[in-house]
Amino acid sequence: MNTEAPAEKPVRSPCVSICALDDNDICTGCQRSVQEITGWSRMSNHQRREVLVLCHERAKASGILWTL
Repeated sequence: MNTEAPAEKPVRSPCVSICALDDNDICTGCQRSVQEITGWSRMSNHQRREVLVLCHERAKASGILWTL
């Protein structure tokens, strides 16, 4: 009997192919920093989820994401 848990799928990149950095070196498309973009492939899923939370916060702070 196989007791190993199935492998978790990698968390997908938030890239939306609108790649331009603002004055703070944050991508205006996905809201990731340069370090987050270049390190994405080496991050664990936990680290990727942490970055996605930061992206969401940046999008709200910049007015890109509206909350009701």
